[in-house]
Amino acid sequence: MSTNTPTLSKSAQRVQQALQSKGWQLEVIEIPDGARTAKDAAHALGCDVAQIVKSLIFRTKDTNQAILVLASGINRVDVATLANETNEPIQKADATFVRQVTGFAIGGIPPIGHKNTLTTYIDSDLLQYAELWAAAGTPHAVFCLPSEKLADLTGGKVITIK
Repeated sequence: MSTNTPTLSKSAQRVQQALQSKGWQLEVIEIPDGARTAKDAAHALGCDVAQIVKSLIFRTKDTNQAILVLASGINRVDVATLANETNEPIQKADATFVRQVTGFAIGGIPPIGHKNTLTTYIDSDLLQYAELWAAAGTPHAVFCLPSEKLADLTGGKVITIK
């Protein structure tokens, strides 16, 4: 790395290492204005909000398993659809649970590089775009990837989530 290249934050470095360990040549970048919401990210990156991959953590009510949903920035997750996929009731996870299972704070959860292996579902609407942008560990870190590679990268199952 050259001396002119800023050093990534620790969380962003974890995501960059996870990408590299999977053999992916994708680059994590940090954006000064941040990307705490899909709208903020799209504005900062100059892309459509629908191209932003929201990484949302849910938990199953009965078995307390973490579920990662990778949703298009314009879509809301239909919890009933997700419950049908998992065969048990679903609830949104709180910040403590999210940090515990992913190692990341809400607002910067990436689609990969988590502390634990997560069952992952991918919003089928994401696949209509050539490229996507996903969080990379902090609200200021992101990476771009081809949409057709999202399932390979995450091991996720593509479903209709809305």
